[in-house]
Amino acid sequence: MNKKNLSEQDICLRYITPALEEAGWDKMKQIRTEYTFTDGTVIVRGNVTTRGERKRANYFLSYKPNIPLAIVEAKDNKHRLGDGMQQAMDYAERLDIPFAYSSNGDGFIEHDFTTGMETEIRLDEFPSPERLWQRYKKYKGIDTPEKEQIVSEPFYYMTGYNAPRYYQRVAVNRVVEAVAQGRNRMLLLMATGTGKTYTAFQTIWRLWQSGKVKRVLYLADRNILIDQTMINDFRPFEGAITKVQNRHLDSSYEIYMALYQQLVGENGDRIFEEFQPDFFDLIIIDEAHRGSAKEDSQWRQILDYFQSAIQIGMTATPKETKEVSNIDYFGEPIYTYSLKQGIRDGFLAPYKVLRVGMNVDLEGYRPTKGMTDINGEIVEDREYNTKDFDRSLVIDERTKEVAKRITEFLKTNDRFMKTIIFCVDIDHANRMRLALIQQNADIVKEHPNYIMKITGDDKEGKAQLSNFIAVNSPFPTIAVTSELLSTGVDAKMCKLIVVDKEIQSQIMFKQILGRGTRIREEDGKMYFTFMDFRNVSRMFADPEFDGDPVQIKIVDAGEIIPPDSEDETSEGEDTGVVYGLGGADIPNGEEDELEEHQQKYHINGVLVTILNERVQYVDVNGKLITESIRDYSKKHILEHYETMDTFIKRWNSENKKQAIIEELKEEGVLLDALQDEVGVDLDPFDLILHIAYDKKPLTRSERANNVKKQGYLYQYSEVAQKVLQALLDKYTDAEIVDFNDTKILELQPFTEIGTPIKLVRAFGNKKKFMAAVKDLEKMLYA
Repeated sequence: MNKKNLSEQDICLRYITPALEEAGWDKMKQIRTEYTFTDGTVIVRGNVTTRGERKRANYFLSYKPNIPLAIVEAKDNKHRLGDGMQQAMDYAERLDIPFAYSSNGDGFIEHDFTTGMETEIRLDEFPSPERLWQRYKKYKGIDTPEKEQIVSEPFYYMTGYNAPRYYQRVAVNRVVEAVAQGRNRMLLLMATGTGKTYTAFQTIWRLWQSGKVKRVLYLADRNILIDQTMINDFRPFEGAITKVQNRHLDSSYEIYMALYQQLVGENGDRIFEEFQPDFFDLIIIDEAHRGSAKEDSQWRQILDYFQSAIQIGMTATPKETKEVSNIDYFGEPIYTYSLKQGIRDGFLAPYKVLRVGMNVDLEGYRPTKGMTDINGEIVEDREYNTKDFDRSLVIDERTKEVAKRITEFLKTNDRFMKTIIFCVDIDHANRMRLALIQQNADIVKEHPNYIMKITGDDKEGKAQLSNFIAVNSPFPTIAVTSELLSTGVDAKMCKLIVVDKEIQSQIMFKQILGRGTRIREEDGKMYFTFMDFRNVSRMFADPEFDGDPVQIKIVDAGEIIPPDSEDETSEGEDTGVVYGLGGADIPNGEEDELEEHQQKYHINGVLVTILNERVQYVDVNGKLITESIRDYSKKHILEHYETMDTFIKRWNSENKKQAIIEELKEEGVLLDALQDEVGVDLDPFDLILHIAYDKKPLTRSERANNVKKQGYLYQYSEVAQKVLQALLDKYTDAEIVDFNDTKILELQPFTEIGTPIKLVRAFGNKKKFMAAVKDLEKMLYA
């Protein structure tokens, strides 16, 4: 057979796979074909979601399961030898793989990332696994058996324990290779929800199993972070792992989980000195943006004391110059996987932004001269705005209007949608809880814990935290907080985040956003809504929003880290620290004390209304768009098909209409969402003509009736007419888009007419059947 007539799949089976096997690659252990490494971007329009195309490499070649070496992209023989190279290089760069190949079955083009060279080689010259491994080792400086042993140590694999995603593998491999080379300070930047603790576990496991490290200290600042980690990702360490409690250090374990506050006493006691300086070989610092590298800070004392240990910082937050020391303690990140990358790959949930503008927020509020508040205090005569509301001026009607809008959103979408509401302070959270209860009394009557205030001063609220974050627990549904839930809480089912407080810190903004980024596809959570009452969504446009990591946070000299008594701290309880928006950390309870020194007026009787709302979506490039679904779709359809004739020509020439629909979906054009917007059930063809080219649409019924009026069916036999009539009926009922799939003959009502073979024979043969269907389709779209 002429090679030019072979499909890409045939080229792979006849030429590329045999060439790889001849070179010594094991088909069962080292070659993975059609390797899928992303989940496909979640695209949201209105309340409709779909996934974009998953990234898939034709061949993924590994020396060992944890050591991938090459990507091969295949094309059919009508393409040139190197036509797949740019795609192969793109995949190889994402996957951190050193060698990329392109082939059309005639040979290979090799791109060597270690040298930058490209070389053409014959089919029988493809390098063996050992040859590529030797080239890789030379490039990486893996020049001793000890280094090779560390790098080659496999990941932890066990039934029920997920294999690493591609970016987790890259992160762990980079750290392990750096450790093998003698580096002892590293920083990993991974967006919230991408599995930092899982990555930490696999890093520890491989270094521990290889014998490079024996004792490990995992540092965090909240009990809930430690407890979640031990129960979930670190469970394979059972028997070797312990949690430091009551400041008691037991030297009989190998993996130690500890809060910073357990290792530094209330009076600055250096409790960690119960261990020798060389006791730990590895220290993992979780949420490293809070651990300070300032030389005279108390947290830094722990790191300095165990300075011989390998120290790996992990964080999810971007750089913020006002809160970042110039001292480069960890160095530049060894690997970065950002929020934008996570959303693009479909591993993180995208967000829809609902910006709500109220009259007092947009226009400001000025009290009348001599006006007194509810306590009889004369209200200062000046202009108040969103920076003042609920901090220096409380307007009851504003709080009620916010609660009303939140409730309306929940009633429209899902009243049992897990929701977090961020307030200015604890006083504001109390008032917001009350306003929400008044709006939702019907549910609260049946379920008193439907709405809970979860703040640092509220033991009852904090006791419900584990129920709030539990996937299968419906209550509490709405959590009202100020700071407590802004970080470290793995709220997988949170679908609505409401911000009614000023935020100036990118760290705080991104941490709050991270409460909603988990995807739970099996539970129906594909995206979340960010409801903004204070215009904090402006921070999405900040260049630093998806930028570099924060490496260090300044902590004032002499600052005391608040103690954390295990006797008083229940599971999931906060450690007693509220992270402020640009200053030092504020122990819980002191937040209100600080506010007492600031005059706060409390008034009512003010007319508060919503003036406008704006809905924004994340587009396929990760940018927020404010266009309507209709305008966005029209723009992107016209980018593909500049004129109506161009579109119609493509539609009529494409055997599989679904291919056109899928191409548009990749650009974020969701026809189902457009259908909802138009409000009429239209064929995709008419919907596109109507939206993009302003043509009056025909309904499916109208198109089907036009075909019948022309007497097209009467030229065929009785059985054939029944088949074509059934096809038209299914088209009218929107059950088919593509007519040329013979599998439809296996469905009702075709099976009532006859077997697929009988139905095809009614037209003469399969070729004539397909021609009749094609003619029917042409008449439908004439």
